[in-house]
Amino acid sequence: MIVRDDKLNTIINWAENNKDVRAMLLTSSLVNPLAPVDDFSDLDIEFIFVNNSDYISSNSWIHNFGNPIAMIEEDENYFEHKHAMKMVLYDDSVKVDFKLFNKDKFLEEIKLKKLPEDWDIGYKVIIDKDGITQEMQQPTFQVSIIVKPSKEEFQCILNDFWWDTTYIAKCLARDEIFYAKFMSETNIRTNYLIPLIEWHIASEHNWAITTNKHGRLFKKYLNPEMWLKTEQTFSGSNINDNWNALFSMADLVSEVGTKLSKKLNYEYPEKLEKDIRKYLIQTKDKS
Repeated sequence: MIVRDDKLNTIINWAENNKDVRAMLLTSSLVNPLAPVDDFSDLDIEFIFVNNSDYISSNSWIHNFGNPIAMIEEDENYFEHKHAMKMVLYDDSVKVDFKLFNKDKFLEEIKLKKLPEDWDIGYKVIIDKDGITQEMQQPTFQVSIIVKPSKEEFQCILNDFWWDTTYIAKCLARDEIFYAKFMSETNIRTNYLIPLIEWHIASEHNWAITTNKHGRLFKKYLNPEMWLKTEQTFSGSNINDNWNALFSMADLVSEVGTKLSKKLNYEYPEKLEKDIRKYLIQTKDKS
């Protein structure tokens, strides 16, 4: 993306000519060989300042790189001046996440035995005026790799999934679509379905793969039949459609969970599924 590259060059030029900036890093997807990159990918920039307090308290400096139209500020450990975040969307559609480090705190991070996740996901030193990055450990790019679940984790997710489907059923029977959506999308899809599908995909790739955040790459790695089954777990506001999506989700979890249990040699809760399915059908029939 030419616009993003131009903005990066502008930021680099500003940092090189600013005596307060002692180092600058580019992090995240643009320097991670496992991450998908396209025209919508952000710039993730880390500035290491002699003293970052003025750059935390003021936003005037972000205008050097374009016209900001929206911004979110996150100040972590302000009184210790460890680092802060300014996430900026510019009117040329480029989004830049600035992390503002104090030099002494940056040096403390470098000395940690384990490379922090924000760096282990990938980083590239762009500027280092004082040689302060020379002792940084190299990134492994393994932070996002899907890890095989323990027996307890696997069985807990399945147990919780079947339990929470009962809340959706009651909400649909009561015509309470808001709470039904909260349970299906916030709880079940995010906390149970996504991990199960991640494990399914990873089990087919020798547990050496990432699907990025929250199922972002599921469509890429699921076969067409499995992807269609996954699509059928989504629904709009129609109550009957939500019933169909609930049972589609139950079918998908049953299929994926059963296959995984055999691969991992973990027990699948067959009786629990049978009993909950009976409850779901009875609840639907009463509505």
